[in-house]
Amino acid sequence: MNTQDKLGWPAIWALILTGAASFMAALDNLVVTTALPVIREDLGGKLEDLEWTVNAYTLTFAVLLLFGSALGDRFGRRRLFIVGLAVFTGASAAAALSPGINELIAARAVQGVGAAVMMPLSLTLLTTAVPAARRGMALGIYGAVTGLAVASGPLIGGSLTEHISWQWIFWLNVPLGLALIPLARLRLAESTAPGSRLDVPGTLLISGGLFGIVYALVNANADGWTSAPVLTGLIAGSALVGGFIHHGFNNANAMLPMRLFRDRGFFGINMASLLMYVGMFGSIFLLSQFLQGVAGYSPTEAGLRMLPWTGMPMIVAPIAGILSDRIGSRPVVAAGLMLQALGLGWFAAILSTDVSYAAQLPALILSGIGMALYFAPASNALMSTVAPADQGRASGTNNALREVGGALGVAVLASVFSAQGGYESGQAFTDGTVPALWIGAGAVAVAAALALLLPRKAKQEPAAAQTTAAPAKVPAAS
Repeated sequence: MNTQDKLGWPAIWALILTGAASFMAALDNLVVTTALPVIREDLGGKLEDLEWTVNAYTLTFAVLLLFGSALGDRFGRRRLFIVGLAVFTGASAAAALSPGINELIAARAVQGVGAAVMMPLSLTLLTTAVPAARRGMALGIYGAVTGLAVASGPLIGGSLTEHISWQWIFWLNVPLGLALIPLARLRLAESTAPGSRLDVPGTLLISGGLFGIVYALVNANADGWTSAPVLTGLIAGSALVGGFIHHGFNNANAMLPMRLFRDRGFFGINMASLLMYVGMFGSIFLLSQFLQGVAGYSPTEAGLRMLPWTGMPMIVAPIAGILSDRIGSRPVVAAGLMLQALGLGWFAAILSTDVSYAAQLPALILSGIGMALYFAPASNALMSTVAPADQGRASGTNNALREVGGALGVAVLASVFSAQGGYESGQAFTDGTVPALWIGAGAVAVAAALALLLPRKAKQEPAAAQTTAAPAKVPAAS
C-alpha cells in the first residue's frame, strides 16, 4: 500500500476531533425533546416558549450553516472551527445556567450559531486530513457517530433529566468542548479556500425571512392570525424569502444559486427533504411530550420507547445503501418516505389517552424503517443531480433545508395542536396531537410524491467526482 493511503495520526486526530464535535451538535437537535415537560414545569412558559426552545437552535443552525462554511473557507477552517466550538460550549453553559425560559431560548439560539460554524467545517477538515483512498471509511465512521447522536438524543436527554436534572443535557457539552478546543488548535491543520466570498446580503435576507415566518406560525394562535405582529411576520418574512430567491437567481456569488433548482431532481429531493423534516420533527416534538404527559412514562422510559423510531437507521441504513446501489435511489427514497407517512398516520389513527405501547410499536417501527430508507439514498440521489463543482453547495443546501423543515414542522404542527387542544388534560393534549399528526403524515406523503421527480438512475461520475461527493453522504444532524 502506498504510504500516502495510510490513515496516519493527523487523519486519526481529525476523525476523533471532528467526530466528537459533530456528536455534540447532532445530539442537541433532539436531546431537548424528552426534557420539554420538565423544563416547562421548572421554568414555566407556554407552548410557544417550548417551540422556541427547539426552534431557536434549529433555525439559527439552518440559516447560518452555509455562511459558517464560507467564513471558514475565507478566514481559516481550523480557526473558525475553534470559534464555533467555543461559542457552542459557552452557550451550552449559559443554557444550563438559565434562570428563566427566555434566557434558555436565547442561549439555544447562540448554540445554533456555534453549531452552524462547527458542523460544516468539521466535515471539510476531516475530508482534507484523510487520504482519498481511506476517505470513505473515515466518512462512514463520522456518519455513524452522527447517526448515534440522533438515535440516542431522546434517551440521553430523558436519562439525564430524570436521574440528575434537565440542566445536564447542556452541561454535558461543556467538558467535552473545553477538551476539544486546545486539541483542535494543536492537532488540526489550517486550510483556506483562496478567493472565496461571503454572501452577507443573502444571509440577512434568508435569516430575516425565516424568522418572520416562524415567529408568525408560533404566535398565531396566541395573538390571532389577523393580529399585527403575526401578519407582519408572514408578509415581511415572505417578502424577504422572495428577495432571497431573487438574489439567488441574479448574484453570481449567492450562497444558494437558484439555478440548481432548475433540475427537477434537485428540486424534488430538496423539497422532499424539507417536507420530511416538517412531518418528522413536528411529530417528535408532540409525541415525546405525549409519552410523558399523557401515557405517564418517565423521561428515561419515554426516551427508550422512542428508540424503535430514532434508532432504526443504525440497523437498516446499510441495507438501504445496498438497495439504492442495486435498484437506484428513487424507489428506495420514495418507499422510505411513504413508510414514514404510514407510521405517522398509524399514530394519528390509534392515539388515545389509554393507548398501549404495544399499539404504538408498529407505528414506531414503520417510521424508523422509513427514516432509515430515506437518509443515505437521499444523499446519493442529491449528488446525482448536480455537477461535481456544485456538490459542496448542494450538500449544504440540503442540510440547511432539512433544518428549516424541522423548525417549520415544530411551528406548524404545534399551531394545529394549540388550535385543537392544549395542556389542560390528557384528553385535550390528545385532541390537539391527533390532527397535528395527520398534517405531519400528509407532509411526508407529499414528500414521497416529490421523490418520484428524481432520475431513475444516478449519473455516472468519474472517480474524482465521487471522491468530492463523499462528504455529502453523511446523514444530516437531525
